[in-house]
Amino acid sequence: MKRRSKAVGVLILWAALSLMLAAHPQASARAGALAPETFADLAKKVSPAVVNISTEKTVKGPSSGVRDFFGPPSRRGPSPFGPEEPFKDFFDQFEKFFGEMPKSFKSRSLGSGFIIDPSGLVITNNHVIEGADKIKVKLTGEKEYQATVKGRDPKTDLALIQITNPPKDLTALSLGDSDAIQVGDWVLAVGNPFGLSHTVTQGIISAKGRVIGAGPYDNFLQTDASINPGNSGGPLVNLKGEVVGINTAILASGQGIGFATPSNMAKGVIPQLKEKGKVIRGMLGVQVQTVTPELAKSFGLSEPKGALVAEVNPGTPAEKAGIQRGDIIVEFNGHPIHEMNELPRMVADTAPGTQVTVKVLRDGKEKTFKLAVTELAEERQPQAPAEGGEENPLGLRVRNMDSNLAQRFRLKDTKGVVVVQVDDGSAAADAGFRPGDLIVEVNGHHVEKVKDYQEIMGKLKKGSYARFLVKRQGKTLYLSVEIPQ
Repeated sequence: MKRRSKAVGVLILWAALSLMLAAHPQASARAGALAPETFADLAKKVSPAVVNISTEKTVKGPSSGVRDFFGPPSRRGPSPFGPEEPFKDFFDQFEKFFGEMPKSFKSRSLGSGFIIDPSGLVITNNHVIEGADKIKVKLTGEKEYQATVKGRDPKTDLALIQITNPPKDLTALSLGDSDAIQVGDWVLAVGNPFGLSHTVTQGIISAKGRVIGAGPYDNFLQTDASINPGNSGGPLVNLKGEVVGINTAILASGQGIGFATPSNMAKGVIPQLKEKGKVIRGMLGVQVQTVTPELAKSFGLSEPKGALVAEVNPGTPAEKAGIQRGDIIVEFNGHPIHEMNELPRMVADTAPGTQVTVKVLRDGKEKTFKLAVTELAEERQPQAPAEGGEENPLGLRVRNMDSNLAQRFRLKDTKGVVVVQVDDGSAAADAGFRPGDLIVEVNGHHVEKVKDYQEIMGKLKKGSYARFLVKRQGKTLYLSVEIPQ
């Protein structure tokens, strides 16, 4: 009798649950979304819009590594053994028998992307196609097409490419609402890991708003859906088949940790890439840093919040409005700033010319400033003048140290002048400079800012030598370079 009563009770409970779900279809859909029996239909729906992207580019100039040692003496870097190099004869004999290493070679890579318009527009990562001489897109039927770059945005690592002469029956995916997705929701990642086309992996959203040091506007979705090399640029989709993220990065030292650019960020970037080929962003003109618990106490705050102004760039809206170093920005145009990383994204999304209000804490009191956001200048290209608009005869590009550069080059220093680029074949390259070198002195004069560097270099005569003391990977060394005639 007890068993029969228990069975009857289970049947009644099941019937009641069925009636409740029938009466509330949203609850029923949610219950199904939490525990789908299969992802087969979703995979069939999404896969035709996912493409394999292969690129080819020509890499010029000496590479770091073998060529640095086996290249001709004029191009080899300074020997760690000093002038009495014990392997000099070996290097000379190597060059005699094998000749100089090639000056250029072809580099090929694979990535993923997905079609967002039947006209053949494809979203992918900027790092997948950056610098490519040729781009090929392979569809599900193994048909391959040429493609061209429509626009790209290094700051968010997004790019838009156009398939040349696309077929008429292309399947396209739509961008969903990444703000609506929750931690724990199911997602599928589709792409071409290690060149294995149209691989589908399943997982959940593990976290939102991740900052991993990839760029100034980091705001990644984290997922445990398997993402590997080759997945870059592929879609991360929800159970409706909407793209909620663009798979971008992995944590090399971990398993089940991948990162995707939120679709809502792409919604602000892709239309500009389609129309202008680049992204126009707003700028205040401040360099900010995180308010740590220790800093919060020193400023008399009960808790860490806002963005601490570490530097105000001259001639910018922030300087003209009266914002100062040491101010803590706690509100931008009516939106509270809880964490430092929120401010750059908000400012960037503001159209240049927009009038905004900025609320700061200064000496424990609130002050409000009104200013017009200006356009963020594009990063200088390799052949552009050095910072400050001066000519750069050495082929050396330098910038004031900030948190982004420290993360990029894995430096512990928080101040100083860092080398961000060394032009191929330049005097600086021949002297052995590398990106990430921290310039400490020039001819015995201490260097703290780019302004110091420019003043010292401006006094040097052509044909003279400049002696640099640089810090590299925690160690200091001297480099000498002749000022070109």
